Amino acid sequence: MTLESIISHALERPIPSIAYSVSRELIMHFPGKYILETESPYVNLEEFEAAGHCELDFCKPVHSQVITNWVGDHKAMSQEAVQYLQNVTWSTFELQVLQVSWPERYCNKSVSWIIAESREAAEEFLDSICRWCSEVHGEILVFEMGYWQKSHSLFDSISSTSYDQIVLAGDLKQQIDEDFARFFSSRETYSRYGVPWKRGALFIGPPGNGKTQMVKAIINARKIPCLYAKSFESPHGDEHHNVKQVFERARKSSPCFLVLEDLDSIVNDGNRSYFLNELDGFAANTGIVVLATTNHPERLDPAILDRPSRFDRKYHFNLPGPAERNEYLTMWNRTLEMPLRLTHDGVERTSESTDGFSFAYLKELMLSSIMAWMEHSEPESMDTVIASQVQLLREQMEYRSDELPSVGEDDASGKDQMAAMMQSMQRMGRRGRNR
Repeated sequence: MTLESIISHALERPIPSIAYSVSRELIMHFPGKYILETESPYVNLEEFEAAGHCELDFCKPVHSQVITNWVGDHKAMSQEAVQYLQNVTWSTFELQVLQVSWPERYCNKSVSWIIAESREAAEEFLDSICRWCSEVHGEILVFEMGYWQKSHSLFDSISSTSYDQIVLAGDLKQQIDEDFARFFSSRETYSRYGVPWKRGALFIGPPGNGKTQMVKAIINARKIPCLYAKSFESPHGDEHHNVKQVFERARKSSPCFLVLEDLDSIVNDGNRSYFLNELDGFAANTGIVVLATTNHPERLDPAILDRPSRFDRKYHFNLPGPAERNEYLTMWNRTLEMPLRLTHDGVERTSESTDGFSFAYLKELMLSSIMAWMEHSEPESMDTVIASQVQLLREQMEYRSDELPSVGEDDASGKDQMAAMMQSMQRMGRRGRNR
């Protein structure tokens, strides 16, 4: 039987017998070779080759089924090989890897067979590729829908965020930075006195006031691995298993940050007890910093919110006062071309007139004012434009007193997004100035 026939016939069988059929036929097709079967999700040949660790070549006698998807970002197309036989040159070995995929329950199941001259070669290759592909290299590991995936975009967003882009009241920013700096430099001290070296920190406050941006700045400043859990829910498997997966991976990555954004929506009645068991550390959580945020602390169980050993650091991100609003508006002002800038007095008046505005609303104020300025055939001064926009936004706030504009929770201080936006605004500003 040819390899093409082995795959085709196996996929015609009932699902429980597919892997068995392929395994049996491969042993007969490759007498004298060692066949290693694995379901590891870390056998990613393309990623391993891209890192320069092996060379690949599709085996021509076998049809390679490659699915191409449009993903809608700067890398317009994404390709995934689901059925293939690859010739692999790795280290001093020549191997072959067969992958067969089929739908099972709510997702696709993929099984790989490593075909090698010896058991040692097959096992060494599996260990090498899984070690590499399970680590992060310029990505953030994100847990969602019951599995981990690597996010380059989140890594880039974190890498472009720093403390000097964030405005907070008083010395809050410095307090938070110094707290994490002391923690990560104090492992020996914790060990000497028998204190578990772990930390839970909770950022509390209404949306749009810098919580997410501060999380990114902390991670970027410390250069510690970061795992981000979006949800413990998944269409298959139970939440108990997913909670366990998240904490097990964090323990393997220690020291690390485990980020749980919007904790009040992630932890629910169905998973709370499992979450608390993992957080309390039936298995040691050495070196894990659970960094969580919440817009609604009143929705959190007191067992989470009030027990110090779980979240022993709580920082409140309140609405900005006049000084913080002034600093934020000044930061924006510096990025604009002269015709778009507020005067010094304009900044002062706007700071005073925007009481109750979050940083997200201040960002909306600046953007809407810039757009309004450009729409005038003979633009007025920015001071005049922004004064009218303050009134318009104030009216919106009265109608939507418990909602936020759709500008992203804590993107308000984000220089990475601001920079691209400002380039566009500056081009438009030049056009308006030359009218």
